[in-house]
Amino acid sequence: MSSHSSTLRTVAVIGSGPAGLMAAEALSKGNIMVHVYDAMPTVGRKFLMAGKGGMNITHAEPIEPFLSRYGVHQQAITPLLNQFSPSALREWIHELGIETFVGSSGRVFPRNMKAAPLLRAWLHRLRESGVSFHMRHRWLGWDHNDQLLFSTPQGETTVYADAVILALGGGSWARLGSDGKWVALLEQRGIEVAPLKPANCGFEVVWSEHFSSRFAGEPLKTITLSFSDACGIQHQKQGECLITENGIEGSLIYAMSADLRNSIDATGKAVIYLDLLPHKDIQHITHEIAHPRGSRSISSHLQSRLGIKGVKAGLLRELVSKQDFSDPVRLAAAIKQLPLKLIATRPLDEAISSAGGIVFKALDVHQMLRDKPGVFCAGEMLDWEAPTGGYLLTACFASGHAAGKGALTWLKVAD
Repeated sequence: MSSHSSTLRTVAVIGSGPAGLMAAEALSKGNIMVHVYDAMPTVGRKFLMAGKGGMNITHAEPIEPFLSRYGVHQQAITPLLNQFSPSALREWIHELGIETFVGSSGRVFPRNMKAAPLLRAWLHRLRESGVSFHMRHRWLGWDHNDQLLFSTPQGETTVYADAVILALGGGSWARLGSDGKWVALLEQRGIEVAPLKPANCGFEVVWSEHFSSRFAGEPLKTITLSFSDACGIQHQKQGECLITENGIEGSLIYAMSADLRNSIDATGKAVIYLDLLPHKDIQHITHEIAHPRGSRSISSHLQSRLGIKGVKAGLLRELVSKQDFSDPVRLAAAIKQLPLKLIATRPLDEAISSAGGIVFKALDVHQMLRDKPGVFCAGEMLDWEAPTGGYLLTACFASGHAAGKGALTWLKVAD
């Protein structure tokens, strides 16, 4: 990919998710031809799926805590968000004619909660600015002449571009296009790629058949989860999660999934502790359990005295020994700190997002591959991760914006 090309410069953007589309938008401000390629039949499939339950576009918290959500990758993500901040993202959405609002948790949503109207308005603007779209084009790497090679319904085809932006997504939700097949294509070229791993994912627990068949699909509400990571740092968060046939998932689990996954990678397991009654102290709970129950069963007793029933009662039966169950002090201790062993992440394809990807040291300050001049990278295919809450999308948008700007700079096209 040489910058010494004909006067009509062309940039190929491979991937039509948020990062790829934002790169195309940044590029469309320059006097160049922008072509977007994607293996899927339609644009932004994972973006639309992520918006099914309400499109959480970003978060309204101050920038310092916002940046901290990227954990060990904060240093790499900060320059991107300095160029295209969460507030700049909201202004950009408003320019598309989409109103936003801040929910009670600080999460930012489009007024109608949907992704489709935003995507429609965006694609209209991109097409109006001259961006061309080529669907059902699966990228196969480069041919022997260093041209882009694509598989299409009509057969293989090659494409010349003065610069390329790769925005191929991570490795989760393969059916929507993020299948991670690009990893081998880049590794063959000597590009360092950290292994793709599940992020914002569920975890496997060995449940009894009785518990699994009875409680799979049941939400576990108003609990506090605590966990001590491999460095001895204590994490604690209140919220809810979901019992599944194979384990546990949901927002409370996703929020700690990186540390839980890393603990399992290091030691083969992660033990979390559930406080089933976070608003009641242990003395009160012990007192209520010890209260005479007459002929009532312990299950009826726990329900009437403490409101413990359903899945919470089932969890206690599943995880607490008979001896501890019959001892008010030990049962109270279990209610306040119920240990649950997680043995593995659920498969990558089930995860909301993925960790791992192209390491940042393989890129220069413009997000160009040091070993492949003219090739820029953006989005979830980079080595970072973030919790749900708008942080994933914001960094995808920001990295796409930076890659597009980087390509313009490299091509020496004036803004």
